[in-house]
Amino acid sequence: MEGEVLEAFPSGMFRVGLDNGHELIAYTAGKMRRYRIRVNPGDRIKVELSPYDLKRGRIVYRYR
Repeated sequence: MEGEVLEAFPSGMFRVGLDNGHELIAYTAGKMRRYRIRVNPGDRIKVELSPYDLKRGRIVYRYR
């Protein structure tokens, strides 16, 4: 799913607004952290949702 980062929390978590109107809390994927890809509020991103909790997700891609 695609969305936009609304807010960054100090713990490395982000509040994300999805294109369908839902909001969730997401963290950056391991490879994004490994290659130090920065995510800032206002960035367009791709998110994978957790199958167990639909209010949590993982940021897997930041659009340029």
